[in-house]
Amino acid sequence: MGKKYFGTDGIRGRVNGSKINGDMFFKFGLAAGTYFKNQKKLKQIAIIAKDTRLSGYTLEPALVSGLTSAGMHVFTFGPLPTNGLAMLTKKMRANLGIMITASHNPYYDNGLKLFGPDGLKLSDKIENKIEKLIDSNVSKNLSNPEILGRVKRLEDGTEKYIEILKTNFPKQFNLRGLRITIDCANGAAYKAGPQLLRSLGALVNEIGTSPNGFNINDKCGSTFPNKIKYHTKKNKSHIGISLDGDADRIIICDELGKIIDGDKIIAMLAERWKRKKILKGGVVGTQMSNYGLQKYFSKNNIKFLRSKVGDRYVKEEMQKSKFNLGGEQSGHIILGKFATTGDGLLVALEVLFSMRKGKKASELFKNFIPTPQLLKNVVVKNKSIIDSLNCKNAIKKANKLLVGSGRMLVRKSGTEPVIRIMCESENHAILHQCVNIVKNSIK
Repeated sequence: MGKKYFGTDGIRGRVNGSKINGDMFFKFGLAAGTYFKNQKKLKQIAIIAKDTRLSGYTLEPALVSGLTSAGMHVFTFGPLPTNGLAMLTKKMRANLGIMITASHNPYYDNGLKLFGPDGLKLSDKIENKIEKLIDSNVSKNLSNPEILGRVKRLEDGTEKYIEILKTNFPKQFNLRGLRITIDCANGAAYKAGPQLLRSLGALVNEIGTSPNGFNINDKCGSTFPNKIKYHTKKNKSHIGISLDGDADRIIICDELGKIIDGDKIIAMLAERWKRKKILKGGVVGTQMSNYGLQKYFSKNNIKFLRSKVGDRYVKEEMQKSKFNLGGEQSGHIILGKFATTGDGLLVALEVLFSMRKGKKASELFKNFIPTPQLLKNVVVKNKSIIDSLNCKNAIKKANKLLVGSGRMLVRKSGTEPVIRIMCESENHAILHQCVNIVKNSIK
C-alpha cells in the first residue's frame, strides 16, 4: 500500500491544498517531533531551513508550533541549501532536520524534506511510522506545559555550511582567475552560491539571486538551462553553474555553451575518481539514467547499478552496495565521500577542482556520448491511468518496437500530477513513434 503523505522526495503539493497548509504542517511537526523525541541518546533538537517561497512564512511557524508542542527545541536558519541543512543536522547532533521546500517546482507548491540525525533522508519504514502519528489523536502527542520546546533563530547557517564545504578540499585550493556564471534559481542558495565562489577568489557573475517569493525556478535554474547557456557565453565565463530551488541539483554549461546534465557530470567524476583511486565499488544511477552511461561504464570497467528514481533511493543503494558515487540525470548527484544527499554546490566545487590546472570545462566532459533520449511529461488528473489495460498494451507495443535498439520507462511522478514517458534509441523514428504510442494511450 502506498504512503498517504510522503512521495519519492518528502512531502510536496500545492500551497493551501489538502497536504500543504498550516494545519497539516502543525500535524507534520507534532508527528515528526513525537517520533524522534522517543529515540534514545539524542538531544531533543530539530533544525529547520527553507527556500525562498512566500509560503514559507506561513508554513514555518505552523511546523515550529507542532515540533515545540511535541517537546522539541527548534533552531531555524532561514534560506539554506538542502544539503546545508543535512550537514548541519549531523554536525549539531540534532534529532532531525527539516527543509521546507518544493525543490524545482513552481512557487505555488511547497513541501518538506526530512533528515535523521545521521544527515540521511528518512527510510520508508520511518516515514510510515510518522504517517501513523500524523493521523493519530493529536492530544495524545501534546507535551505537558513544563516540557514544551523553545525556539531560536540562528543567523550563521550560510557561513557554517560554506565552512563545511571548504573542509573537503585542500586549504590551498582557490578559484583565482576563473570567471564563473552561477544561476541560483532565485532559491535557497542565492546567498551561499556567490559567497562561496567569491570566497575562493573567483570572478562571479550571478543571476537568479533576487528572490521575491514568487520567482523561484521561474525561467531560471537547472530546469531552464537556456538561461545559464546565454549568460555563460555573454560573459565569456570559463564555466556556468545552474542550481534548482533548494540547490540539491546542478546542471553545468561549458565555456562553449554546451549544456552538461547529471549523467555527463557523473561519467566525468567516476572516470576521474577511478583514476585517482577514490571511487569505491562503482556508481549508482536510476531507471532514468541514460543507456549510454551504462555502456560507457561497461567500456571503462566501472560497476553500474540502477535504483528507483529519487536521490533517497540512490543513497540507499549506495549504502547497500558500498559505493561512494551516485546520482540522477536531473543533476541530483551524491558524492558519498563528502555528503549524504545531493548538493549542487559541492558537486560544482569538485568539478572546479578538476579545472584547477587550467583544464577547460569542455575537455572534462568530452568522453561520454549519450544515447538519444526523449522524455515527455503528460499531465493527468489521475496517475492510476498508467495501470489501465489500454496503457499497458501501448507500453508492450512500444517495447516490441524497441527490442535490440533501446529501452523505455513509463512511471508516475512522485511529486507532480504527471506521467513521465522516457524512451532511448539510436533510431530517431522509432524513438518518437514509441513515445507517441504511450502518450496517446494516456490522453
